[in-house]
Amino acid sequence: MVLGCARIAALGRSVLPIHEGNMMRIIAVLSIGGVLAAGAAAAQAPESQPVGTMREFMASVVYPPTNELLLSMNRGAPANAKEWAAVQRSAIQLAESGNLLMMRGRAMDQGQWLKEARGLVDVGAAAYKAAGAKDAVALRALEAPLNASCVNCHKQYRPNVHPRQQ
Repeated sequence: MVLGCARIAALGRSVLPIHEGNMMRIIAVLSIGGVLAAGAAAAQAPESQPVGTMREFMASVVYPPTNELLLSMNRGAPANAKEWAAVQRSAIQLAESGNLLMMRGRAMDQGQWLKEARGLVDVGAAAYKAAGAKDAVALRALEAPLNASCVNCHKQYRPNVHPRQQ
C-alpha cells in the first residue's frame, strides 16, 4: 500500500508531535548514527601496504608522468589526438601518484609532505582538464607549479640533492 505525502505527514504528527525537544532528540540520534556509519565505513577500508622504497616509488610511479608532462609543456602543444591522450594519461598518473604519496605508510609527515603531494594532485587534475580541452596554454601554465612542487619537496626531504642553506 502506498501512502500519500499528506497521509504520511498526518501519521508523523499523530505519532510524534514535533516539538523543540523532540526535534533536538531526532537531530541527536541522526548525528550519532551518521558518526557511527562513517566510523564503520572507515574501519572496513582495506589497509594499504606500500611496496618498494620511496626511491623506487618515485622512479617508477612519479617521475615518468612528471617527465612526460614537462616534455610536453616545453615542446609546445601536442600535435594530434594521440599525443593529447598521452598527456591526459600522464596527468592521471601524476595526480594519482600524489594521492599515493599521501597514504599511510608513504607520507613522511602531515605538514609539508602532504602539501607538496597535494600539489601533484592539483597539477595532475588541472593537466587532465587542459588535455581534455586540448588547451596548450593552460597546460603550459602548469609548468611552474609542477616544478615548484618537486623542488620544494626535494629541498625538504632530499637534502643530498638540495643542501639546506645555513
